[in-house]
Amino acid sequence: MAKRALVTGVLGQDGAYLAKLLLEKGYEVYGGERRSASLNTWRLEELGILGDVRQMPLDLLEMTNLMRTIETVRPDELYNLAAQSFVAASFEQPILTAEIDAMGVARLLELVRTIQPQCRFYQASTSEMFGLVRETPQTEMTPFHPRSPYAVAKAFAHYLTVNYREAFGLHASSGILFNHESPLRGHEFVTRKITMGLAAIRHGREEVVELGNMESQRDWGFAGDYVQGMWRMLQEPQGDDFVLATGATHTVKAFVEVAAAAAGFNVAWEGAGEQLRAVDRKSSRTIVRVNPKFYRPAEVEILQGDASKARTRLGWKPAMTFEQLATAMMEADLRRSQHLF
Repeated sequence: MAKRALVTGVLGQDGAYLAKLLLEKGYEVYGGERRSASLNTWRLEELGILGDVRQMPLDLLEMTNLMRTIETVRPDELYNLAAQSFVAASFEQPILTAEIDAMGVARLLELVRTIQPQCRFYQASTSEMFGLVRETPQTEMTPFHPRSPYAVAKAFAHYLTVNYREAFGLHASSGILFNHESPLRGHEFVTRKITMGLAAIRHGREEVVELGNMESQRDWGFAGDYVQGMWRMLQEPQGDDFVLATGATHTVKAFVEVAAAAAGFNVAWEGAGEQLRAVDRKSSRTIVRVNPKFYRPAEVEILQGDASKARTRLGWKPAMTFEQLATAMMEADLRRSQHLF
């Protein structure tokens, strides 16, 4: 009999890649999705799996909905990828972020313990929990110092997952994932904002891309590689916590450089700080500039992960390089932008 997997947040970047992976492994995949005016299924469509995922209405705010879903599906594995995952929005909506990202996980864990205790549970933790980092690179043992309501809520959910594993014996794992991107990344994230903006400039629909702190350093990998690590965690004999990361950091500025080159621009940097801008040498036009309104109230300057434990225990390592990732995202948005004409 095929294993059953319930993936919350199936319409997001990670949910779509994970659903595709699980389907390829022969799972029955049930996708939890929040009701909205229009379902955003473009990622499932782009991966060619829209008709293969059994979509179900699911909201982490509603206990009875979660209960009925778990009772109906009776999953062998539950991957909780649903979240209010935009850091900037969490400063404007801290209560909602906590209800979804913290209390939503508490609801899920309690229902799994009560209804389906043999179910293996995956919690999507985040490198944002490290925040004001205590050491570099960061490992599973590095203390957290979250710098946003999003990261605070995720830290609560992370520790609660650990607690349910230790207190109730659940097979519950947390993946502390560092930044992972793809052509399926949401429009509000900086990498996709860059590639979409540059594509629009290339096709004459925009003049300039405005960004916040371009000196922020992140450990960027490919989301398609990272969902492999999620699945491997739940195949382990016991639950545990694992960092997934490339171990290399790059600035937002470096991402701009690689993406711009893939879009056919030849950039030169002028100015510094809030006056920093990227000028295309071919046209002498400013195509990227800093806008302080995009700065975070509390900035996270550098995140760099050490995935030694995942390499050793899970046999996991990322395959796509930073340059390949930025280029693939840029090329995808150039193709999409062409279709808008």
